[in-house]
Amino acid sequence: MGIEAEKLKQVMRNWVTGVAVVTSYFEGKSHGMTINSFNSVSIDPALVVVTLANNTRTFKLVRQSNEFGVTILSANQREISDRFAGKVDDNADRFHELGIFSLRGSIPLLSDGLAWVECKVINEINLGYSTLFIAEVIVAKTSGGEPLLYHDREYYRLGEKYG
Repeated sequence: MGIEAEKLKQVMRNWVTGVAVVTSYFEGKSHGMTINSFNSVSIDPALVVVTLANNTRTFKLVRQSNEFGVTILSANQREISDRFAGKVDDNADRFHELGIFSLRGSIPLLSDGLAWVECKVINEINLGYSTLFIAEVIVAKTSGGEPLLYHDREYYRLGEKYG
C-alpha cells in the first residue's frame, strides 16, 4: 500500500545529496537532466544506479542507446543544475554554449564537474512512473574540488569539516 508520494518527498527533502546530470546520446540526439538519484551499488563489478522518469527525453535516449553518462557537479555549477532540471525553456538545447567532452564515445559530459562516468545499462526495473537503471561503469575520471549539495529544495556548499 505505502504512503502518499508527497509524504515521501517531505521526508527525502531532509536527505542531503550531491547533484549530478545524467546525459545520453542516440542517433544524433543528446539530452540530459539533473538528478540526485544516483548511487554506486557495487565496486566489483563497478555498478551504479540512476532513476529516471519514464516521460523524459533523457529516459528515452537511455532506453534506446543502453548507455548514459553522469557528471557530478561542482559547487560553482548551480546554474547548470537549474538548466538541466528544466528551470529554463525545456525546448532549448541544454548543452548550448557549455563545455562538453566525452571519455570514450559520443555521450556528452559537462566540463568543470568533479567526476564523470560513462555507463552501459545491464538491467532495468520499471517502477511505474520511473525506471531504475542498473549500469556497469565502463570508464571514469575525477578532477576534485567542492561538490554542489542539495537539501530541502536549496543548494549548499560544504561547510566545516568535522573530525
